[in-house]
Amino acid sequence: MKNFIDYFRAIPIDLQPYLRPFLYGLIGGSAAVAFQLGIKLLEWSLWTQPSQNTGKYFVLISLAVISTTSLLAGLILTYVSREAAGSGIPQLKVAFWRDFGYLPFKVAVAKFFAGIITIGGGCSLGREGPTVHIAGALASNMAGMFGVAKQGRRAALLSGAAAGLAAAFNTPLSAITFVMEEIVEDLNNTIFLAQTLVASVTATFVTHVFIGRDPAFVIPPVSQLSWTLTLLVIPTAALAALAGVAFQKGTLIWRDRIKKLGRIPPYLKPVIGALINWALGISVFFWIARLGVFGLGYQDLESILRGQVSAMQALILLVAKLAATTAVYAWGGAGGIFSPTLFFGAAAGLLISTVCTPIAHLSPSDQLALAVAGMSACLGAVVRAPITSILIVFEMTHQFAFVPLLMIGAIASQAVSRLFCPSNFYSDVIERDGIELDRHIPPRSLATLHHRPISTLANFSPVFACSTNGQELEQLCAAYPYQQFPLVIDGRLVGMLDRNAVLEGQNIEQAKRPAETVNPDATIRDSVTKMINKSVSLLVVLSPVDETPIGIVTLHDILRLQSQLAEAL
Repeated sequence: MKNFIDYFRAIPIDLQPYLRPFLYGLIGGSAAVAFQLGIKLLEWSLWTQPSQNTGKYFVLISLAVISTTSLLAGLILTYVSREAAGSGIPQLKVAFWRDFGYLPFKVAVAKFFAGIITIGGGCSLGREGPTVHIAGALASNMAGMFGVAKQGRRAALLSGAAAGLAAAFNTPLSAITFVMEEIVEDLNNTIFLAQTLVASVTATFVTHVFIGRDPAFVIPPVSQLSWTLTLLVIPTAALAALAGVAFQKGTLIWRDRIKKLGRIPPYLKPVIGALINWALGISVFFWIARLGVFGLGYQDLESILRGQVSAMQALILLVAKLAATTAVYAWGGAGGIFSPTLFFGAAAGLLISTVCTPIAHLSPSDQLALAVAGMSACLGAVVRAPITSILIVFEMTHQFAFVPLLMIGAIASQAVSRLFCPSNFYSDVIERDGIELDRHIPPRSLATLHHRPISTLANFSPVFACSTNGQELEQLCAAYPYQQFPLVIDGRLVGMLDRNAVLEGQNIEQAKRPAETVNPDATIRDSVTKMINKSVSLLVVLSPVDETPIGIVTLHDILRLQSQLAEAL
């Protein structure tokens, strides 16, 4: 690996930005394929085979399986990385906006194994969110190996995330729109577009090599669709969106209450969610002989799309799957929400089509179209990304005839979800965890950058010198490598201390020089101009209320940001 990194760094610097997205897509796609195959292997060996061959003993076997796997996952999440719990998309958004695209490597490791064990072990969660989280974290760390600073890994994070989703669903287009629509929250931003495009395409080819070119769901051939569907897709989308709203509200309210239960060890919490999942899933299995409440549920989802599930079975699966997913996620399981929401939507679509078929004389293709529209509507209602919800279902089915219906369904589902939920699932999770994100959209040009306020770049957790004692100042210099320290006494800025002067033993008056300050609302251009005119490389940011020092900004910070932007452009 070291030889490969050395070889990469030997490549001319002008060519490296064009090769990085390809490598991000390669590692993201490979991780996604490994993650998917690991889950499939566990599901087949722990659930599919035993359910067919063990008879009445399947009750005890399934209980042992889901309890043991959830306990192992809980131990990983507790002692390796607690950030690996949940779907991973909220963590990815926080990393993008707050940490400049940096994610620790241990998050990817913990998410990979905990996700396979959780989902393959039978818990009702999806693999798409974890795949995005894993691939994004790996790409972020690969960027670090190539010499990219922690403050400049946003492009790598997005490229890895797009690669992960593209490989997870074999959907390269919707992978790009998802990271732009959900993570960047700006479809017009072109800074990251080229890199995510390359990574997404690369990951898709990785999937084609190891898994195949088939769409995620192979559905029956579609004949001509009825015009009646234009009207029926609206109540279908509304019902699917209501299922998504019920999931979002129920999961987050329950999750808030569970976080307050301090007496339960963290590693046992996923086990409680898994046991609730097991009680619901085993009841459904002995009632209608279906395993869809466990794991991904793709086999039963495909049966819904093929018209092999009755309306009563679909209703049972919908209620049980929704409750099981709510429990597992709320209790801290490692898995996503894409697959469950697709399941909810397909079941809702089947219910509407069953009710309307005797009246509207719907064909099998019409019924399939309503189920597919429900999938898109429920996903769009929960993640609040309508373009992605349309594209991803289209790419998963390879049926262009569904697109107009998906578009109508997206409009209806957005109206319903916005009526009941102020924000999407991921943003709601971040807000309830007490995390505030300063969503400053990355600038599209150097001119735009220069007009940004300096507060978007300043360090608001700086190191101040708060004493004039020589020994304490020497200790400060030993602890931090900075060349300059703002001297703050009793909350007031009194000057700037030079590191070399302090270490040479000069008295405070000799070591101190005037400090230059700036208002948080001053533009980056004005701040740079002040640095040049005053011949300084550091400005202290003062509060506009009481003029107390609240942060610093250095010329190095500005030059680094300009360099990264120029590279991206």
